[in-house]
Amino acid sequence: MTLAFVAIGANLGDAQATVRQAMADLAGLPHSRVSARSSLYRSAPVDASGPDFINAVVALETDLAPEALLDALQQLELRAGRERPYRNAPRTLDLDLLRHGDTVMHSATLTLPHPRLEERAFVLLPLAEVAPGQVSAAALARVADQAIQRL
Repeated sequence: MTLAFVAIGANLGDAQATVRQAMADLAGLPHSRVSARSSLYRSAPVDASGPDFINAVVALETDLAPEALLDALQQLELRAGRERPYRNAPRTLDLDLLRHGDTVMHSATLTLPHPRLEERAFVLLPLAEVAPGQVSAAALARVADQAIQRL
């Protein structure tokens, strides 16, 4: 099993319910199990418009390869009604694969670790909650000015 981390976000509809459902859906992925879930957080959109986001991070032990896991995440987004009318559009559900073990890769469809992982408080704070060793104090200091509220 490989330890992966998945960021969850939603800012359309009942975002809190959607994020909680996504956590349950991740636990149901084949050859995978959720080993930790963060609290929910509220954050303003970054480089996007629309209402505030509800965010969380899940630690997922999985036998799925990175690309297969990405495919499964995108299927969960589609089932939740995710549309991509334009870059950074408001969304019913956003699932980002942050890390997949020690995998480092850059393909047309997937970059690991996630390229903006250390730029967003809405990713770093919940990630630090479930896996403190994955987030440095310096990274947290760099996003300290970003508004985020633990719910």
